[in-house]
Amino acid sequence: MTGPLRILCTEILPWKRLKARAEADLGFALEFHEHDFVTAQRIAATRPDGYDIYDQCFHNLDIVWNWGAVQPIDTTRIEAWDEVSDLTRRGGFDGRRLGVGDHPITRLYVQSDGTLSDAESTAISMLPTVHNFDSFALNLELVRVDVDREVTSWAEILQPRWKGRVALVDEPAIGVFDLAMALRAVGLFACRDLGNLTIGEIDQLMARGRELVQSGHLARFWRTATEATDRLAAGELAISSLWSPSVVALKSRRLRVRQAVPVEGYRGWHGGLCLANHLTGGRRDMAYAWLNWFLSGWAGAVMARQGYYMSVPGRVRAYLDPAEWNYWYEGLPAQRPLPGPTGDFAIREGEVRSGGSYRARAARVAVWNSTMDEHNYLVRRWHELVRLAETRTERRGPYQPNPKETPCPMSD
Repeated sequence: MTGPLRILCTEILPWKRLKARAEADLGFALEFHEHDFVTAQRIAATRPDGYDIYDQCFHNLDIVWNWGAVQPIDTTRIEAWDEVSDLTRRGGFDGRRLGVGDHPITRLYVQSDGTLSDAESTAISMLPTVHNFDSFALNLELVRVDVDREVTSWAEILQPRWKGRVALVDEPAIGVFDLAMALRAVGLFACRDLGNLTIGEIDQLMARGRELVQSGHLARFWRTATEATDRLAAGELAISSLWSPSVVALKSRRLRVRQAVPVEGYRGWHGGLCLANHLTGGRRDMAYAWLNWFLSGWAGAVMARQGYYMSVPGRVRAYLDPAEWNYWYEGLPAQRPLPGPTGDFAIREGEVRSGGSYRARAARVAVWNSTMDEHNYLVRRWHELVRLAETRTERRGPYQPNPKETPCPMSD
C-alpha cells in the first residue's frame, strides 16, 4: 500500500478542491493526472500500469474494457450501490429508457463471459458518478434575447446573426451530436440512428460542417471548458456548446450567460470510475476506499455547485443546504445568492436553473455521448473539420451585431 493512489482523470473532476479533504478522510495520499478526453483515453488503454483509477465517461469505456486495461468492480464492496439513481442502474425513471446512443446502462453490467450489457449482475465495468445534460449557451453580455422563450431549438446555432461567433466542442464523441442535432433541426441532415451513424451519414454530416466552416459561420472549435469560458468572457463567442462548469464560472465573474433547453432534447453524458487491471490486495483496497469516499456525499456537493449531478443524490443532499439543493436538484428559484465550487457567489437570488429539476432535465435527453461503430472513421473526418476551422478562422474581438451579415448557407 506504499505510494499514493494514482487517478487518471479529465477536467470533469475538480480534484484540486477534493484532494485535501479526501486525503484527510482516507488516510493516504492521492496523485491526480489530468488530461483532455482523448489523451486520457489513450493513456488508459495503452499504459494501464501507470494509474490505479481511471476517471472518465461511459462513452470512453469500450476501448479500455476491450483492451483489458480495467477490471470488474464488485458492487457488494460499494456501500451506496443500492442508492444509485434509477437513471443509471435501470436506464431511466418509471421503466422508460431515456435517450439513444451510449446510455451508461448499455455497458454497465459485466456478464459471466466478460462482455458488457444491461443485464443486472453484481459486477460492473465502471462505477457511475457525475453526469449532466448539455446543450448550448448564449452570451447575454453581447446580445439581448430571452433564451427560455426565444431560443428553443438546436437550429439556433445556425442562425445568420451568429456568423463567425459560433463554436463547438472539439471531441468527436461529443461535438458531432451538437452539429448533427442543429442540422437535423433545420432539415439538412437525416440519419437512421443518431447515436450510431453510418459512414455515409458521417460523410453527409462532415460535408455540411465544411460548408459552415468555409462560409465563416463556425469559429474555431474549443478543446477545454476553460478555453470556452475565456472565449465567451472575452466577447469572442456569442453562442457555443457549453458545459455547466463554464456557465457557473462565467456567472461567478458576474457575466450573464444562459443555456438553452432545445425541444429536440439534450445531449447527455455520464462519468464514472474504473479500477486498473493490475490492482490487487491492499492497493485494490485503497482504490475501493476512494470509490466509496467519492459516493459518500461531500464530493457530490462540490460537483453540484458546478452544475453536475451525482448518481447518489440522497447522499449529496446531506452536504448541501436546502437553498442549494432546491436550486441545483429541484429546479426551484434560488432563495439567496448561491456559491459556485470556489466559494464565490455565482447564482443570483431568484434565478432558476435552465431546464428545471433533475428529473425534468433527464427526461429531455435525446442522445448520450457515444463511441459509434464507425468511431475511427468519424475521428479522422472530425479532425479534418477541426483543422479546417483552425486554418480558415481567426481570433476575433468582441461581437458586434450586424443585421446585414451574409446568411450562412445552412439557413436556407
